[in-house]
Amino acid sequence: MDASRVSAAVHGFPRRLARTRRFALGVPRQFSVSPDGERVLFVRTGGGTDPISLLWLYETGGDGPDGKERLLADPRRLAGGGAVPAAERARRERARELSEGVVGYAADRELRVAVFALGGALWAVRTDGGAPFPVTAAGPVTDPRPSPDGRLIAYVTGGALHVVGLDGSGDRPLAVPEEPEVTYGLSDYVSAESIGRLRGHWWAPDGSALLVARTDPRAVGIRYLTDPSDPSRKPRALRYPAAGTANAEVSLHLVTVGGRRTEVDWDRAAFEYVVDARWDAHGPMVTVQSRDQRTVRTLAVDPATGATRLLDERHDPAWVHLVPGTPARTASGVSVGVAERDDTRGVRIGEALSPPDLQVHEVLGVDGERVLFTASEEPSECHVWSYAPGAGFVRLSQEPGVHHGAAGGPTTVLASLTPDGGSVTVLRNGTPDGRIASLAEEPELTVAPRHLRLGERALRAALYLPSWYEPGGGKLPVLLDPYAGAGVQQAVRARGWWACVSQWFAEHGFAVLVTDGRGTPGRGPAWEKAIRGDRFGPVLQDQFDALRAATRHCPDLDLGRVAMRGWSFGGALAAAAVLHHPDIVHAAVAGAAPTDRRLYDTHWEERFLGHPDEEPENYTRNSLLGHAHKLRRPLLLIHGLADDNVAPAHMLRFSAELLAAGRPHTVLPLPSSTHLPTDEAVTENLLRFQLDFLRKALAV
Repeated sequence: MDASRVSAAVHGFPRRLARTRRFALGVPRQFSVSPDGERVLFVRTGGGTDPISLLWLYETGGDGPDGKERLLADPRRLAGGGAVPAAERARRERARELSEGVVGYAADRELRVAVFALGGALWAVRTDGGAPFPVTAAGPVTDPRPSPDGRLIAYVTGGALHVVGLDGSGDRPLAVPEEPEVTYGLSDYVSAESIGRLRGHWWAPDGSALLVARTDPRAVGIRYLTDPSDPSRKPRALRYPAAGTANAEVSLHLVTVGGRRTEVDWDRAAFEYVVDARWDAHGPMVTVQSRDQRTVRTLAVDPATGATRLLDERHDPAWVHLVPGTPARTASGVSVGVAERDDTRGVRIGEALSPPDLQVHEVLGVDGERVLFTASEEPSECHVWSYAPGAGFVRLSQEPGVHHGAAGGPTTVLASLTPDGGSVTVLRNGTPDGRIASLAEEPELTVAPRHLRLGERALRAALYLPSWYEPGGGKLPVLLDPYAGAGVQQAVRARGWWACVSQWFAEHGFAVLVTDGRGTPGRGPAWEKAIRGDRFGPVLQDQFDALRAATRHCPDLDLGRVAMRGWSFGGALAAAAVLHHPDIVHAAVAGAAPTDRRLYDTHWEERFLGHPDEEPENYTRNSLLGHAHKLRRPLLLIHGLADDNVAPAHMLRFSAELLAAGRPHTVLPLPSSTHLPTDEAVTENLLRFQLDFLRKALAV
């Protein structure tokens, strides 16, 4: 390849990707809309390379256009605080938080008061004016949340749930752990990492009590994480529920602000996962799931006695898919839940069903009788929809892309990621009121994938070619660059950071193919659950079918030089491809790859493979360990040594097995890096290292 074809923008891209933390800095997020629609809270860093998140308010234009932004809290101007508490650091890691500062907030019902933790200190700010003010707390604060009327703040410190007045008066513990490792008001590891429940306490609408999670992790096995680059640092102990082992014991308690406590009663032995909880005007409501994940129950809770009654029960022979935001209830008590029919996962709102073939992803919120949710008609797009009695189901976003949002009163916030990048539009009564500015940097790459439907399964794929490519000008080595796992789509009509990375590899002479096959969202329950018991077979078949079909769209693809790269599940997939199909895939880069399925967590792994004591063959077939002797092609293993999600033991054990089998391979350890590296030098040079490896491996 002529080096002159690689522009300065291409050369500088890894640095921009690193400095912007995957172009996430400067992007507005975490939107909350007041019930009257006049106020929108959100967080955003001060610029595209500024890692410090600030709290902002957008005020709508009322009867006129042009809403306005106002800064509420800049952490660099606030004194006090210290080290971030361990519980908060863990919460941020589970949330894959990429910034610092005000990375989260909570507000009262009317969005008149917002509270946040900063370096363990508790802060509050009134949205109608005035500077942020500190609120005295009993210790380093995690997850503060004001009561709906804004008079009190609940927070966690030292594993205990406290409540304090907004003016700092009357601080008192409501639930204190009985043992050192027990916590009240926090989520457990598996709920936060694999279920998506980051919260552990919920206010009653009148502010008189809270529903509180008690977590006892003492039966969970301990892992020790250490940093070999700093031998003076003590190892960190982590309770990690590996597949087939004990989970944390989670119970729920109703706690009044006066200190009276009542335990919520359900069959915890049969339903050990607490997947959702909330407290609305109709009372507390919890959703629990069985260990085998085939049954989910929604229970109404009596706030006086803790007794429960069944509201809804769902079953599935593979697993019950959890749709974020469900179940819920409208102001009048109409239930909002999931309905699966004709291989479509829809939403049911009372007797109303979402349109046929509309695959629902998430319920974003309920405002009165109005329900906001995201769904796909076409798998490569995701749109925001609204339902209200009389109006029915209405699609709010129009431009091709992936859209998200929030609503309150007459106001809807649409956060959109399209082929041109990201934007946030505020609508009032359906009419644009203004935009919330994105301060994110541009990638300065022209990202121009060909969106394709490939093969007999109409696989959605994106093909990235060099900007300088001319048909017939020579064969292009192929780089398969998927994630291809559960919960993630990448072959979408949106310029996400992953699309920019794929284009960057293409500019260096590769034809890059990204395919969303079976197991990915957006194409219905049967598509997602085709991987039950076999996480590699159907997925790799779809990757290879797409590869062969793509040659009809670009005959210059060189099937004699094919590589695959990936991270996490995508890393394991790349390693599996080069192990089991060396005739198709000739080199692989496997980052943070889970090589031994028994080492991964209970809820995630047992969902797809069952319990290892009951279906051990699934774990043998879906692990890379035991297959190292098959390696015949170049393989690069990358792993962060501080990864508490996919432990470094995955990489080390697999590398040791490869060495014992006499199979040469390359290992790149990343000291102090977690599952998602954020160090600028590491992120920048990691891309260049992979590029050099692939060039040598495929003789580019």
